[in-house]
Amino acid sequence: MQDLATKFANLTIQSDFIFKKVMSRKRICKHLLEELLQIEIADINYIEAEKTIDPNYTSHGIRLDIIVADDKNTHYNLEMQVKNIKNSDTDTYVLPKRSRYYQALLDFDLLQAGQPYDLLPPTYIIFICIFDFFEKGNYVYTFKKRCLENLELELPDEATTMLLNTKGSHGDISKDLKSFYDYVNNHIVTTDFTKQIDDEISYLKLDTKVRREYMLMEARLLDERREGIAEGKDIGFAEGKDVGLVEGEA
Repeated sequence: MQDLATKFANLTIQSDFIFKKVMSRKRICKHLLEELLQIEIADINYIEAEKTIDPNYTSHGIRLDIIVADDKNTHYNLEMQVKNIKNSDTDTYVLPKRSRYYQALLDFDLLQAGQPYDLLPPTYIIFICIFDFFEKGNYVYTFKKRCLENLELELPDEATTMLLNTKGSHGDISKDLKSFYDYVNNHIVTTDFTKQIDDEISYLKLDTKVRREYMLMEARLLDERREGIAEGKDIGFAEGKDVGLVEGEA
């Protein structure tokens, strides 16, 4: 197992940690949104990087990577999705329901108590996927609600979900967005935009504060994993199961 210093040095934009840091640079995040949506954005404001939304203690809280709002109050949630995770209990992929839950809790957080529903701003939930979820080859899959009886009718709730497929092969995307895909996939710098990203990552890796932050985060995660394993063993022993043997066989 590589040590944390080596692991940090080898991080790419596919890492949640690096992705959040890079997208926290306004010029990069703003340009990516402009290239994806083919619009001009005057400015963006960060609501909070890695925001945790937990409506109450009985609900399943989520941690969002990047949330920004533009000058027209449109809100964007950007997420890096490296693995196409499947629930082994249900044998179903979790991404569709995950996007639904993210949208619901983002709306919950955006509307204050007593405010009318029509004050909900337009939202975009954007997953940057390092896989083709639908296996259709599209660079981008964009979803809005439409009437099944008349597909020309769109529900004007101003909620959009986008799955970006960095492994895509067809569709109409800009040169900079395609270069971003190539950079995510293969760490290839082909445009000024990806050079900005690559330079930013190089700068981050030279920052001792960033490296220390990563080390502390990894240490906390390791402690949490160890605690989880210990709790699992305690439960296994209480139920008369040899958890250690099961782990060894796996």
